[in-house]
Amino acid sequence: MLIVVVILKGLVEVAGLALIGQGILYLLAGERRDQNVFYRVLKIVAMPAWKLARLITPNSIADQHIGWAAFFLVVGLWLGLSMEKVQQCRLQPGSPLCAEIVQLPPGGAR
Repeated sequence: MLIVVVILKGLVEVAGLALIGQGILYLLAGERRDQNVFYRVLKIVAMPAWKLARLITPNSIADQHIGWAAFFLVVGLWLGLSMEKVQQCRLQPGSPLCAEIVQLPPGGAR
């Protein structure tokens, strides 16, 4: 289960970085952003997050706001997967996938 959580978390991180990059290029490129190759690549990478956000949001949400909805969806997924990874690492403390998580003593204090 831990490997699934780590893979999903990595995919969510890629989508989040693509959304951030797309937002920055949206501001920098202006009206000609659709002609920018990097913007189009980031748009393709972030498309699953956009589609999922459009699927779960009400139809009354305008398409121009779906980018924000996708970003907050990705942030929520990342937080949830991070918490699940910590829980899985508590169950499997010797796993090499848990090396970056600091192990606290049972009382929680150092």
